[in-house]
Amino acid sequence: MISRFLIAIRPLLRNRAVVIGMIILTIVVLAAILAPLISPYAPNKLSIVNKLLPPSSEHWFGTDEFGRDILSRAIYAGRISLLVSLGVVILSTILGVILGVAAGFFPRLDTPISRLLDAMMSFPDILLAIALVAALGPSLVTVIIALGITYAPRLARIVRGSTLVLREMPYIEAAVTLGLPTRQLLLRHVLLNLASPILVQATFVFASAMLAEASLSFLGVGVSTDMPTWGTMLASGREYMNNAPWLMLFPGLAIVFSVLSLQLLGDGLRDLVDPRLTKER
Repeated sequence: MISRFLIAIRPLLRNRAVVIGMIILTIVVLAAILAPLISPYAPNKLSIVNKLLPPSSEHWFGTDEFGRDILSRAIYAGRISLLVSLGVVILSTILGVILGVAAGFFPRLDTPISRLLDAMMSFPDILLAIALVAALGPSLVTVIIALGITYAPRLARIVRGSTLVLREMPYIEAAVTLGLPTRQLLLRHVLLNLASPILVQATFVFASAMLAEASLSFLGVGVSTDMPTWGTMLASGREYMNNAPWLMLFPGLAIVFSVLSLQLLGDGLRDLVDPRLTKER
C-alpha cells in the first residue's frame, strides 16, 4: 500500500512549487501541534515592562502592546486557524456532497437546489459569513458553521457537474437497469469517482477558509478575543503600525505563507487529477 501511495504522489513531488507548498504547510502544522513544546512563552503572558519590544534574541518576533511574545502568539494562533479551516472543510464537504449529488443525480431536485446555490453564491463570501456569525453569535463553533455554509455551494457546484457526467456513463445506466439499490449505486459508483475533484476543491476551500477566518477576526466578528488568532493580532497592531510594524508583519506573513502553501498544493493536485490542464499551459 505504501508503494502504491508513493507511486501516486510521485508526479506531485516532481513539481517544485508543490514541494515548497508541502514543506511550508508541514512546518505550520507541526508548529501548531507542538505549540506547548516550542513556544518560548505563554501566548497570553503579560509583561507591561517589555511592551513593544522590537525583534531580538529574547523575543524573536518582538512583543505587542501588552508585552506578550509575538512568536508564541503566532504559533498558538496557527492552531485556531487550522482548527477552524479543517472544521469548515469537513462541514462544507458534507453539505456540498449531499446537495451536489442530490441535484446531479435526481432531476426533480436539480432546479430547487441549483436556485438555492445561486442565491447563496450571489452574496460575497465574507458578507454572507458575517451575516451568519451575527445571527448565530460570535464563537469558534459558529465561525466554523458560518464559513462551512458559505463555502458549501462551491463544492456543491463541482459535485453536481461531475455527478451529471457520471449519471450518463454506461456502467451507471447498466447498474440502474440491473436494479442496483440507489444507496449502493451512489456509494459504490458515484461517490468513489467524485473523490478526486472533491479533494482538489477541498484544498482551495481550506485556503479560503483560513483567509476568511483571519478576516472575520480582524473585523472583530470571529472567535473570542481571548484566543490568539492571526486576524486579531493584525487588528490590534494597526494602531502601532508606524512605531512597531512587527506587530502586523509576522502575523501577516503567517497568513500569506499558509494560504500560499495550500494554493500551491491545490494546483498540484488539480494538475495530477486532470493532466489536460498541464498540457494546456
